[in-house]
Amino acid sequence: MGPIKSKFSYPIILLLFCACQNGHAQDYYLFTSFRGNGEDGLHLMLSTNGYQWHALKNDSSFLKPEIGGKLMRDPCLAIGPDGLFHMVWTSGWTTEKGKVIGYAKSKDLQHWSEQRAIELMQNETGTRNIWAPEIFYDSSPKRWLIYWSSTIPGKFPQSDASGDDRYNHRAYFATTTNFTQITESRLLYDPGFNMIDGTIFQSGDQFYFFFKDERNQPVKKNLRYAVAAQPEGPYGQPTEPFIGDWVEGPSAIKINGEYLVYFDHYAQPQYYGAVRSKNLKTWEDCSKEMSFPKGHRHGTVLRISKDIAEGLQAN
Repeated sequence: MGPIKSKFSYPIILLLFCACQNGHAQDYYLFTSFRGNGEDGLHLMLSTNGYQWHALKNDSSFLKPEIGGKLMRDPCLAIGPDGLFHMVWTSGWTTEKGKVIGYAKSKDLQHWSEQRAIELMQNETGTRNIWAPEIFYDSSPKRWLIYWSSTIPGKFPQSDASGDDRYNHRAYFATTTNFTQITESRLLYDPGFNMIDGTIFQSGDQFYFFFKDERNQPVKKNLRYAVAAQPEGPYGQPTEPFIGDWVEGPSAIKINGEYLVYFDHYAQPQYYGAVRSKNLKTWEDCSKEMSFPKGHRHGTVLRISKDIAEGLQAN
């Protein structure tokens, strides 16, 4: 008998093997990503334990950018109450091509709606940029929060000189029920200093806002978080850093009783890593236990169904 031929790559066979062990259903986790500057669009990775990640579709793009500055950086993906995947992303470095982010939706992550440009910060003249947008579904008022980081020159003059190229970010947000009608942009969080890459994570009735301290004068470039009783805040004082310098792009999830916060260590040596915690207070660096595809950049992590995972693996 000759060798069995399969359309699945070796890492995928391992994932399928793991999914059948122990006689119970296996969880699947998905990580969004981009490569380079985001020119070729959305990349996806799959894992069954949150530690070993494998690129899907031979690490080629699932969706090419078509709007704004024709980039697809920092892709954030979330599942809505409609069962659809909703995604937003940074579509350009500056607002020269409009104060917009990208938006698209999908039922299976393989077939996507037409991409749309969502306008933000129309009520804030002089906005330099709209970076790393994310979305969070607030089930109580049944609405989405869209939130991101922007610099408005002169808005927070005490820290105008603290960032690179005089960028001085704070977190802003708007709400929507349909990604078509968007409320006016408002301030979400001002920790008192330059910050980017905020992400909201819910644990019980508490909401954790993980973010990057973006100060360069003096150099910080580390991760902190603040806590609130509602996703739109008000958030309290920021914690001390819980990971070293030169990291960004936090993304959080709870797997098997432990909290993981992934990050991009973008200085040399460049690597993608994570810290873990049992209580969201004390943290342990577990980066050496992680494995990611080469070139993985800032995205978001979420749990997906077996059907979606198997469909992606067969692609």
